Amino acid sequence: MTILVAALVLLVIGGGGVGGWLYVRSLEKQVEKVDAFNGLQEEQRPVRAADSALNFLVVGKDQSEPGDTVSRTDSIMLIHVPHSRDRAQLISIPRDTWTTIPASLVEDGGGPTKAKINAAYAWGGTPLLVRTIEGFTGVRIDHVVEVDFVGFGKVIDALGGVDVTVDRAFTSSVPPGRVYEPGVHHMDSAVALEYARERHQFADGDYSRMRHQQAIIAAVMRKASSRGVLTNPGQLNDFLQGTAGAVQVDQKLSVFDTIWNLSGVSAEDVTMLTSPTTGVGMVGDQSVFFPDLAASAKLFAAVKNDTMDEWLAENSPARNPN
Repeated sequence: MTILVAALVLLVIGGGGVGGWLYVRSLEKQVEKVDAFNGLQEEQRPVRAADSALNFLVVGKDQSEPGDTVSRTDSIMLIHVPHSRDRAQLISIPRDTWTTIPASLVEDGGGPTKAKINAAYAWGGTPLLVRTIEGFTGVRIDHVVEVDFVGFGKVIDALGGVDVTVDRAFTSSVPPGRVYEPGVHHMDSAVALEYARERHQFADGDYSRMRHQQAIIAAVMRKASSRGVLTNPGQLNDFLQGTAGAVQVDQKLSVFDTIWNLSGVSAEDVTMLTSPTTGVGMVGDQSVFFPDLAASAKLFAAVKNDTMDEWLAENSPARNPN
């Protein structure tokens, strides 16, 4: 939903009255729909505690590793939009979080079993991932957005690249070994996606990758709402068309209604958080993240009950551990 939010908010800002809204209608038809909730039983799902809030599950799919033949769930994010619709909280959930994967939604499937949280997508697609995330967080998922990283790259190029602040020096593990120095870098799609994927060069691995992905998301939203894009019809159209082609949404998500609901949200109104963990450890031969169950319970209870303002007042915005 991250690039979708950027596009939707941009449409509201720069849509140009009736013509803009007609363009939204045409964009709706270009966004592919998926049956994200197929097979989920109502009695197995969390109760919706705050009807006026919205909770989106965002799934980032990639084929970045050598030998990959299918898309993988490289990024899992929960986006909470409160009843006020004027801000949002984006919570990254480490893909290697060790948790319980519920029983498969198909009759001959296995489970429940302990595994990395992104195994749910490999074993049962989006519906099993939804059920797993709902079980892990206790939060009712209203909508699902799947983002293709290759398509995301096309969006970045349609914007003419984005400015991202590199937080520490490193040399990429991807040949030819690009050197990144601290400071602001103007990144095209190739550089941005390399930066978003890198984890092997950092002592904190996936913590850095999640932090960098969040930085790129914020950069895309800032660039998308900039005056230059709004006043350049060709660039604006390329961005919106690229965005429509880079995402899939659940069958009940209305692009038009989502635009209306999120029209007051800008990049500065999005708080970036990370699901609390106690650190990295080994389970057998697997390197995993162990969730901080007590801290996570408090965070996700605030999401579920739409009381994130109170939670944020008591907790400084969570940072990925260094």
